[in-house]
Amino acid sequence: MTLQQEIVGNAMQMAVVNLAPGQTVYCEAGKFLFKTSNVTMETRLTGPSNEAGQQSGGSGSSGGMGGLLRQAMGTAMQVGQRVLAGESLAFQYFTSQSGEGTVAFAGVLPGEMRALELDGTRAWFAEKDAFVAAESTVDFGIAFQGGRTGMKGGEGFILEKFTGRGTVIIAGAGNFIDLNPADFGGRIEVDTGCVVAFEEGIQYGVQRVGGLNRQGVMNAVLGGEGLSLATLEGNGRVILQSLTIEGLANALKKAQGGDKQGPTGGLFSTNAG
Repeated sequence: MTLQQEIVGNAMQMAVVNLAPGQTVYCEAGKFLFKTSNVTMETRLTGPSNEAGQQSGGSGSSGGMGGLLRQAMGTAMQVGQRVLAGESLAFQYFTSQSGEGTVAFAGVLPGEMRALELDGTRAWFAEKDAFVAAESTVDFGIAFQGGRTGMKGGEGFILEKFTGRGTVIIAGAGNFIDLNPADFGGRIEVDTGCVVAFEEGIQYGVQRVGGLNRQGVMNAVLGGEGLSLATLEGNGRVILQSLTIEGLANALKKAQGGDKQGPTGGLFSTNAG
């Protein structure tokens, strides 16, 4: 069953979801806005796939103390992955009990939202904090990039992964642009903080900005991009955002008279404080 939803607003969008009787949608804790009174709300530590396993595997030879222990370990692993990724500990589940119901969600930054339709053939990957809500038929997971990519990429080390069939709603900062690297010679290079999401089949990597020479140092020190760029290769959808979280944070600090980036930005940025 396709999730009936509408994304409304401009600078700070929200997703208004119409639930059929018995239909369930879940969100990351803290992204719920409002609901009708016939929509129940439950907060759980487990994701949809783990919930299904608990409901179907509670009896028989796989049950008993061994089954409970496996369920507890599975829940602990899910929670541990989300904590490592900087996500919330729990999910909130919303189900329409009698007749159609309405529930609304929003991201945490001024910007756009996008509803992605999964058909079960391709997964989607997204940056941390992009997830807003999804049908219960969509599974939320964490994907870890390889050591070399993660060490150089910063933002790209840990990604959210969505599999299954149904609708998943993501959010980002600023405006979105949809690209396909195949339309640009098969490869694009972007600021690591501008990547919102991409389809399975797109190769994600990180490369150094220039070499260890004068121009490479100038790019890193004065260009504001640091030492690395994200690379996206292949044939598939890529969603980029026009505003990075670091850029927004620096703009707010500057407006408050507390600009710590310095005159050159990039490598000399001290915004950690």
